[in-house]
Amino acid sequence: MKEIINKNRQKIRQIIKKFTGYQNEDLEQEVYIKTFLHLNKYIEKNKFSQWIGTITANICRDYLKSSYFKNQNNSTNDEYTLDSIKSNQNPEKELTSKERQKIILKEINALPKKMKEVIILYEFEDYSYEKISEKLKIPQGTVKSRINNARKILKEKLSFLLTEDED
Repeated sequence: MKEIINKNRQKIRQIIKKFTGYQNEDLEQEVYIKTFLHLNKYIEKNKFSQWIGTITANICRDYLKSSYFKNQNNSTNDEYTLDSIKSNQNPEKELTSKERQKIILKEINALPKKMKEVIILYEFEDYSYEKISEKLKIPQGTVKSRINNARKILKEKLSFLLTEDED
């Protein structure tokens, strides 16, 4: 198990950070425990790093859906922060990386289920169009279309972040 941890630690930490916006050792430990408990279910023909990446992403999704996370992050403070950032004349001074990630994750979570599913697989879990197509049992063209539509929606909803980056 020590070898598995050493080999995959960096990937696991990157996925957790992409999903939550910060390093979370509790989630990382949960990944190792779940991996150990389900090691017998791993099928050799698949890439181990992809399998453990999926476990990590699922744990992160569960965490983001949890009442603990929602109570911590979905208070009226979030709405205030989002509104103040949008209306602030100089948002780059106000908006930290963590706040940006929370806003982005919130918008990804608000996407229709079919779009959210493909964008997470493609952007966070590094699945190819082909792998997503196989996993979801849909044509590759549908995968590309859903990713494209999800990106358009996110670009529109997060445009205030883009204008900030250009300044």
